[in-house]
Amino acid sequence: MIRKSVVIAGITLIAAGAAWGKEELMQRARTEFKPIPAAAPALKENRGNLDRLLLGKMLFFEPRLSSSYLISCNTCHNMGLGGADLQETSTGHGWQRGARNAPTVLNSVFNIAQFWDGRAPDLAAQAMGPVQAQVEMNNNRERVVETLKSIPGYVKLFTTAFPRDKDPVTCDNMAKAIELYEATLITPDAPFDKYLKGNAKALSSREKEGLTLFMDRGCVTCHGGVNMGGAGYYPFGLKETPLAELLPPGDLGRYNVTSTAADKYVYKSPSLRNIALTPPYFHSGKVWKLKDAVTVMGTAQLGLKLSNDDAEKITAFLQTLTGRQPKVEYPILPEGTDATPKPMLK
Repeated sequence: MIRKSVVIAGITLIAAGAAWGKEELMQRARTEFKPIPAAAPALKENRGNLDRLLLGKMLFFEPRLSSSYLISCNTCHNMGLGGADLQETSTGHGWQRGARNAPTVLNSVFNIAQFWDGRAPDLAAQAMGPVQAQVEMNNNRERVVETLKSIPGYVKLFTTAFPRDKDPVTCDNMAKAIELYEATLITPDAPFDKYLKGNAKALSSREKEGLTLFMDRGCVTCHGGVNMGGAGYYPFGLKETPLAELLPPGDLGRYNVTSTAADKYVYKSPSLRNIALTPPYFHSGKVWKLKDAVTVMGTAQLGLKLSNDDAEKITAFLQTLTGRQPKVEYPILPEGTDATPKPMLK
């Protein structure tokens, strides 16, 4: 098969009219991507047990971790909404708005780090951030421990979840339990996963054309691997600076973590898994249509003006990344006591 190619901005592009052979396309895709595994990966530093997993699930849905008793992890990472919240930026304590769009929690265990700027090395560190942030859950470590220790049901759960600890009810253990639960929130069996496993019929011909474009145009550079993103940091506006509403000048990205000039406006590439379920897009949350986000990425990151047809084909492919969603039974949380602190609404 003869394919014409051209190099633009250091990226080798394949002529749009040149089709990959069926087996060749699948084999090439397998070199760039991996399917979501059927079972959640084990955490090296947090093996845990079933009691810890149960505790983590309850804490994920526990609004009393917030000072108002209104906000839980599930508020911004809603299990019924693809692990996100359908907000440009999340609404927190006292109706305050956060600075960035909330990434999905689904498959986040496969990310190199957490948050858009990667400031949390793992899910346990990430779990502590919103609890203490004034614009989110507006709490502090001391009050969290006081609340949990005032609830006998939690004291019992922490004791069985962390049997070697003399004082098991701590914020660090709270975060470890939530981490263990969040690591189970994976979404296997997307049509694209089935394709990677050998089912050529799992994708339509148009979706395969979108896959080809996704690889040929260079999207895979930042969005490959198991999570199709989340594995590295890249400047937003590599080829063309996007509009200020998409790239707020006051948000310096990873620079706030590293204080390195080269990291200004650099962000962790988001996972594209379940991307059709989690608008709006980008850290600013200003783009609501997936096709529009594809078009922006073409110009901003690749220096390419995608045709309407190409953008639609890539969008069609991205819609095959929606996997089997976790089935979650809402937990019944343990009751408080007279010693449980009262909610703070201001």
